[in-house]
Amino acid sequence: MRFATYHHDGRQRVGVLDAADLLHPVDAASLTDVLDDLPAAGAAALDDPPGPHVSAVRLLAPLQPPTVRDFVTFEEHVEGMRGGAGVPERWYAAPTFYFGNPYAVIGPHDDVPVPPGSTALDFELEVAAVISREGRDLTPDQARDHIAGYTIFNDWSARDLQTAEMAVGLGPCKGKDTATTLGPWLVTPDELEPHREDGLLRLALTAEVDGRVVGSDLLSNMSWTFEEMVAYASRGTWVRPGDVLGSGTCGNGGCLAELWGRGAERRPLRPGDTVTLTVEGIGRLTTTVVAGAPVRPLPPARLRPRARP
Repeated sequence: MRFATYHHDGRQRVGVLDAADLLHPVDAASLTDVLDDLPAAGAAALDDPPGPHVSAVRLLAPLQPPTVRDFVTFEEHVEGMRGGAGVPERWYAAPTFYFGNPYAVIGPHDDVPVPPGSTALDFELEVAAVISREGRDLTPDQARDHIAGYTIFNDWSARDLQTAEMAVGLGPCKGKDTATTLGPWLVTPDELEPHREDGLLRLALTAEVDGRVVGSDLLSNMSWTFEEMVAYASRGTWVRPGDVLGSGTCGNGGCLAELWGRGAERRPLRPGDTVTLTVEGIGRLTTTVVAGAPVRPLPPARLRPRARP
């Protein structure tokens, strides 16, 4: 099943799409409310008459997540980003992630503003798993029952801000703080099961800028499964309904920075550019870059005498 959150006739609704792409309203205030039993919620909605066609509504992000964890599971992406420096040995030990900003989540066709002060905006083609129920210290086998479904994840990145702030040894922070696109809908695991090979989902991924393909890969080139990522995320803590776990950027042009790291001469994104990300079995995101807000200046650090009481 495919579940969407949308705005229509002045209301925000949750719906399940039928084979004709008609939306059947789900009896829930938000998708998060029914993540624990999407098949039942969807079946009940499909028994009722349909609402509008998906083309007649404004699609929103499928949900507003309480947390966003973005992993880095594609070895080829790491290689490209490091410009030939090789993959850190530590990368192979565990599926590393950083916490993103849940307040930055926007819908599948919402414009993306250039982050204040950035001149090096980039997209990142990923797929995300959404947690259905809470769990702690899960095994990968247990984690499979905690995945409600999958959606496309665009981790917009201001590469110049990211590089500068990570020199301090923290981050990324403002380099990835302005926008994270999710959508166009949430696809339940059963829909993608025919694509499963050796625990991984063999889905074709494609990135385009202004109609030109700049990257393509297979989701099955991940070095960890989503179940393993969920298990790692739950180690010593909780995952809860609505949590979003991004796969990390795919290889072979899943972002511009990887191409730059391999020596490609391609400019960063700028206002007016359109980015289209397509994932087999899930759908497509099409986003236009627009001008952002100006920088509100701050002073540099104040040098202090380190006085003590």
